[in-house]
This record gives sequence, structure tokens and C-alpha cells, in this order.
Amino acid sequence: MSDTGSNSKNPQEAAKADAKAAKAKRREVNAGTQVAVGEHAREEGYVPRFKKRYMETIKPDLMKKFGYTNIMQVPKLNKVVLNIGAGEAASDGKKITQAQNDLTAIAGQKAIQTRSKKAIAQFKIREGLPIGTKVTLRGDVMYEFIDRLITTALPRVRDFRGINPNSFDGRGNYAMGMKEHVVFLEIDYDKTESVWGMDIVFNTSAKTDEEAKALLEGFQFPFTTN
Repeated sequence: MSDTGSNSKNPQEAAKADAKAAKAKRREVNAGTQVAVGEHAREEGYVPRFKKRYMETIKPDLMKKFGYTNIMQVPKLNKVVLNIGAGEAASDGKKITQAQNDLTAIAGQKAIQTRSKKAIAQFKIREGLPIGTKVTLRGDVMYEFIDRLITTALPRVRDFRGINPNSFDGRGNYAMGMKEHVVFLEIDYDKTESVWGMDIVFNTSAKTDEEAKALLEGFQFPFTTN
């Protein structure tokens, strides 16, 4: 009798155990996705190339150029925000998911979906409908992304002639757009179903646009001179 009573509880206990295991697996997969591209940044003792450049070259140069008396005054990169707007694919959940997966691959960190805050009838958009995806990068992953952006992605842009030096917001932040996300090597052009535009925002601690531009120039941002 006691064995029968014990067995009657097994299905419920097994279901709870399965749910717990599935939840742990999802966390493991998400964690693996987040470090897929930037895994080298997590290796013990590893310092991203652009982070090392900031510490050893850019900081001293900025102190000399602007006459800072305290090293804490030197501007730094706080974060980089990547965004793909896919409103035209709002009615197709598969395309939104593809955009999210592509941005995750580009960033080296899991992207999240963005949703509409209000309904727009003429565009067939309902409130709360997924309309894009974004990710915020900080620390080593941020430096790794900037390295790949400057050294591999921008040179692959067709007819590339530099980036606009007038896209600062007056508070030390810089925004730029890219017409095709497939310029990143992480994206297989033959396998992607859609080509998305991207917005990239660089948030710095600079007080002025001049200081922010000098900071980004230290990272070899190819500003146009016109």
C-alpha cells in the first residue's frame, strides 16, 4: 500500500522536476548565447584590444590635449546601444525573431524584443506588438563590438567614405546608422532572409561634443573631414 501511495505522487513530482530542469536549461542556453561572440572577453587575464588601447594610449592623450588635472576627468565609454527596427515585419513573428537572433550574433550578447507603446492603425500596429530588437553593451563585450565595427564591419560597407562627424547630441553622445546589418561577419548573407538597418548609439561620460569626438577618434572612428 505504501508503494502504491508513493507511486501516485511520482507523476506530479516528475512534472515539477522536468519544469525545473527546463527552466535551468533555458538559463544555460541564454548564458551560452550571451558569450557566444564575446567569449574571449571572459577568459582569465584577457583584455580586449580596444580596452587596452583606451587605458594605455587614449587616456594619456586626452589628459594632455584637454589639460585634465585628475584622471577621473578623462571621458570614457559608458555603453553602446544597438537597435534594429522591424516595424514592417510586425505581423510576421518569424522575421522579428530572425532580427533578434541576428542582433544577438552581432552583439555577442542576447538581444531583447522591443514592443510598440501605442496602436497605429495606418501601419497595422497594435499596442504591445513586437516591432524591433535592441541590446545594450557594457564592459569587455562593448570594447569587442567596437573593435569589430571599426576593423571589419565599416570597411565592408559599399562606397564607404567615413561617418558623419555632426551626429553628436550636445551631451557627449554619438549616434550612427547602418543600412545593412549583413556587413558584420557574424551574419551569413546567404542564410539571412531579410536585410535590416541598424542604429548604434555610443554613450560617453564626456561633457562636450568636442571631448566625445576626441575620445571616439582615439578608437579610430573614421569621421569624414567635410
